[in-house]
This record gives sequence, structure tokens and C-alpha cells, in this order.
Amino acid sequence: MEQNTRYHIRRMKDGDIPQIVDIDRDAFPTQWPHPTPNSFRMELRNKLAHYFVIYRDNEDGNTADQPRPGGIKRVTSFLRHLLNHDRFFGTGPVVASREYLVGVVGIWMMVDEAHVTTIAVKSSHRRQGLGEWLLIVIIDLAMALHAHSVTLEVRVSNTVPQLLYEKYGFTIAGTRIKYYQDNHEDALIMSTDKLASPAFQSRFQQLKEEHRKRWSQCYTLS
Repeated sequence: MEQNTRYHIRRMKDGDIPQIVDIDRDAFPTQWPHPTPNSFRMELRNKLAHYFVIYRDNEDGNTADQPRPGGIKRVTSFLRHLLNHDRFFGTGPVVASREYLVGVVGIWMMVDEAHVTTIAVKSSHRRQGLGEWLLIVIIDLAMALHAHSVTLEVRVSNTVPQLLYEKYGFTIAGTRIKYYQDNHEDALIMSTDKLASPAFQSRFQQLKEEHRKRWSQCYTLS
């Protein structure tokens, strides 16, 4: 972790799209086709979709004028606050983000299921707990939206994120044969147990606290 660097999370907005396209291509170099800027713009206007980004402090130690969430311990309140406000669409010209973005996560809320559409961290910023932070935020969001469970797809060969998902209670629910167009690799369908179950809640809160203790010096936590 870079010394004195702090990371923050907020909703994704139009000005983030150029950096998000770069993050997607960096995180998934073999994927084809890659999402285009227009596809991300459509996602931001999709009422089923919720996207968040991780950004870091600028080189001078300051951040752009963005709201700072309260962190892992208060992330549900933070997400509820964001859900009650505009999605930064606006009607004026799009202004490119001044922050340096390092990660993105998104879900679609489909009836009572939260489906992860993407979760990506720049290769240069991995092994800093950022992917885990994104997963925590999205699970908290799913709970706030009263989802029954969280699902996702992951390449059969992509074993590192599979271990993270298993850590947070995801299990294999099926396989999508030749799901990925670049090499026709299969995708594992992974899903959590009932989010409201006592067993899931207890384990999730424990993992959140462990993550907070380890990374509180680097994230906007309290």
C-alpha cells in the first residue's frame, strides 16, 4: 500500500467512464468484446443497475469535492443515503473525474436477487483489500435493497476471486458452458445463501470487522 494513500468509495458518474473503460481492459485483458463507453452510459441510466467506484487521494493529498462515506462500519447508512439522491446524471456537459479511479463494482437488482455485473480493480492496486471492500459494499447494498441473495459469474480458471467469494459465503450453483466469447471458457455461477439468515449475517459482520481492522489506516473508515 502506498504510504499516506487513502481510498474512498462513491457512486459512479458519467465523468468516470473513460477511466472505468481503462480499468475494465486492464482487469480483463483477454475479454472480448470489452464494454464500450456507451455501454457504461447506458448502465448509469438503467434503473436496475447500481455502480460504485473506488478512488484514491490526489498526489497533493487532497481529493476533489466529493462526499466521503463513513466507511465499512457505516456503509449501509452511506448506501441508503446515496439511494435517496440523484445519480449525478445532470443535464449539463460531462466533466471528467479529477480523482484517480482504481476499482469499480456494479449490480443489477432483478426482483429479489442482486446480480454482480462487474467487479474489477486495477492490476497495479491489487492485494490491498480493495476487491474485498467492493464486495462488502455490494453485499451491504443488496441487503439495503432487500435482496434475497447475491449471484455472479466467474471464469472456471480464475481461482483467486473464487476464493474470495467462497470466503464470503458464495457457493457454486451451476455452470454456464462456453460463456466467455474470447476463448469459450465455462463460467461458474456462484450464489450466496439467504442474506437475512443468522448464519450469513454473523459471518458477514465478522468478516467486515476483520477487514476494517486490517485496512482502516488506508480507507475512509471510522
